[in-house]
Amino acid sequence: SFTTGYRLTVHEVLTWDTGSVVISRYGYEVWRGSEKLYWYDSQPHPGDPKLAATDPHHKHIPPDIKHNRIPALGFSFNEPNLPRLIEEIEQLP
Repeated sequence: SFTTGYRLTVHEVLTWDTGSVVISRYGYEVWRGSEKLYWYDSQPHPGDPKLAATDPHHKHIPPDIKHNRIPALGFSFNEPNLPRLIEEIEQLP
């Protein structure tokens, strides 16, 4: 929980098959109270050409948060995503 009332829920599956830790898949949810504001996940959506630039990394945003997706710039399976998420949440009003 953040002092601003936001909460970050993190689900990461990590593997160490190649001698270094990588993120196999993830889901990050940002909440304020009982309201889910947006989330990121790595579920591929190959039929959505607007997500091709960051496939499979994307962000779900309102309206219609389940189906409204945008590219998630800077997200990776090989680098930690949490610092980017924390910085983003700290910038929220």
